[in-house]
Amino acid sequence: MADAAAAEGATPPEGEAAEDGTGADAATGTGTAGEAPELSEAQAELAAQRELRERIEQRKAQKAGPIAAGAKLSGQAADLLAAVRAMESGEPVDPALLRPAAPAPSPSPDRDRATAAAQPQRPPAGPRPVEARSAAPETVSAVRAVLVAGGAPETLAGQVAEALGEQAPALLRENPWQLLAVPGMRPEQADGFARALLGSDCGPGDGRRATALVGWLLERAALQGHTALEASAVVSALAGHSVPDPEGAVRHAVEESVVLEFQEGVDGTMSSAASAESLESEESEEAAERGAGDGGEPVAESAPVLLGLDRYALAEESLADGLARLVKTAVPASWEEAAAGAPSPSAAELIRAVAGHGLVLHSGGEAARAEPLALAGAARALGVRAVVAVHSENGRDRLGADDAAGSDAVTVAGLLAGAEGPGRDTEGLFALDLLVVLDAPQLDVETAAMLVESLADGGRLVLSGDPGVLGSAGAGRVFADLLAAGVCPRISSRTPDPGPIGELVSGIGIGELNQVAAPGKEVVIVPVRDAGEAVHRTVQLVAESVPRAFGTEAGQTQVITVGHGGSAGTRALNAALKERLNPGPGRFGGFDPGDRVAYVPSPGRTLQGAVVSADAEGLRLECGGTAVVVPRDRVEHAVRHGWALTAHQAAGMRWPAVVVVLPGDAAPGLSRPWVYTAFSRGDRHLSVVHGVDQALQRAVSDIPSQDRTTRLRGQLETLLAPASQPG
Repeated sequence: MADAAAAEGATPPEGEAAEDGTGADAATGTGTAGEAPELSEAQAELAAQRELRERIEQRKAQKAGPIAAGAKLSGQAADLLAAVRAMESGEPVDPALLRPAAPAPSPSPDRDRATAAAQPQRPPAGPRPVEARSAAPETVSAVRAVLVAGGAPETLAGQVAEALGEQAPALLRENPWQLLAVPGMRPEQADGFARALLGSDCGPGDGRRATALVGWLLERAALQGHTALEASAVVSALAGHSVPDPEGAVRHAVEESVVLEFQEGVDGTMSSAASAESLESEESEEAAERGAGDGGEPVAESAPVLLGLDRYALAEESLADGLARLVKTAVPASWEEAAAGAPSPSAAELIRAVAGHGLVLHSGGEAARAEPLALAGAARALGVRAVVAVHSENGRDRLGADDAAGSDAVTVAGLLAGAEGPGRDTEGLFALDLLVVLDAPQLDVETAAMLVESLADGGRLVLSGDPGVLGSAGAGRVFADLLAAGVCPRISSRTPDPGPIGELVSGIGIGELNQVAAPGKEVVIVPVRDAGEAVHRTVQLVAESVPRAFGTEAGQTQVITVGHGGSAGTRALNAALKERLNPGPGRFGGFDPGDRVAYVPSPGRTLQGAVVSADAEGLRLECGGTAVVVPRDRVEHAVRHGWALTAHQAAGMRWPAVVVVLPGDAAPGLSRPWVYTAFSRGDRHLSVVHGVDQALQRAVSDIPSQDRTTRLRGQLETLLAPASQPG
């Protein structure tokens, strides 16, 4: 059961797990707090955690009724509800809650604002991406003193201060298990820290420990892509961590607003669960698969209770509302002339679908990316403000300068930050009419929510991508949930990826690992007996064989493997490749000028670059022609050598040649999406260093994916009727 595995906090196979922001392994050690965990989240996550705690405190203070998650109240309706609750509790009412709703945006030539104004309105300003903030030096110093008193490495002080905020010293002394808020920390380590601080006053049944564990389990699940977990799985996991009353611990966590509680109805929708006591009346897992009654009936007692963190619950509800708003406010247009001039039938079909709908899905491989580009170009010719956004700088560079729509494409991160694209209007919305997002499977639920909330009523959104690749590094399965919900048109490209690699990957997508003819050595299988031979052959391929056969440089070949650890993981491979391609003492924190690196500025986003130098400010990199300075205290957690990457890091990027390394211990991490993603990253050449015997065939045929528990599909199906597909 996926939920149970996620709740246990087990590190999943890399093929399905959402890696942490730096691409670092999650800590798997079981020592005490005196053992330094491998910290692996980018600092951009920390501000969001602080905001989460602030929202929880506000919610705890209200205590005026059940949480309204799932109730679909937004804008002025939600403000009025907040005002009513304040008056009922005798608290002063914020006058801002009673202000009139903002007027609809003014008309523009390319959409009918009068019609859109009659539809549900949205908040006037879109959210901004979270930026990392450094903790104050005095806070770090105070945290360091607490860590030393508890026998924990004082080097954790900066991460703890950023995770817990300026109150970190007091929070740690009051509840040492707050140490679990630090990425990579394990319960065993937090237990050791707590014993050192509290002595005999703590034990496995300590309520503070149990509550912290509930939050930790859900954070661990989010790293695997889940936005919620079944309560029964959390209860089982707590019992595995020696919590004497796991059901009571879950009830207490819900009452303290550490987590939110939801229940699924028969139609797949989610609503707030009645109470924590429903956990005690849960029936068997099989009976809890579906509830009874229709969408308007009370939730059946047998429906599974789900637990979720505030941030993901809010993101999924915001995203569902925003997508429904785009669907309902879209004004059909006539783009038939543009469709008639499209370069392919699939592109013409896509143009017609977007002309008539506010939300359209487009699926296809690398070659099919030309179709959304043709759409953007046709829309611009009609006077529509169209923007193309991609997951990575690598993906942007692949669009080419010869295509007008692709030459000024932006990255999703740059668009949200305002560093790229048309900017925002006076209401905080993107100054555009059509947003085309490529690499859509890489969108996590929080990023997708920020994008959608930044689109004006009547705007159009196209999500395009290959549904066979690995999902987002962050929580959620936005593209897959939208495809499954069927609430908007989906255009499936009929443009196949060419050549032997395209043929091989196409078969993998349907569960078949076929031999393909490769007269030009486009696909080469290199059998190996053990991990040592795998590393040796990989270095030989990158440094000699591939450049000699294809006339490329060593830097144009990317190595992809299952994970960071192990005898042939990214660490071992990068060490061997550095020794061959750029030997040096590693005088800049393990790096030398010329080293190829992977820099992760925020969770789920990997930038490839090279080391230039280092100074008092930090490590200086060159990433795609842009100078980047990584502060010294972030280098260890945000920069790795980049000759070898994991498949999750490589998703959304491609190179002229790719070497996929599969040592014997990689078998548990393989799945069809992993193989599909890794094998499809090379444009001209794919070498497979193969040491997993029949495990590769079994992964392709028998392990299609690992489900992620999310709530988005049910919410979409409630808000929107299934859409009829274009004929």
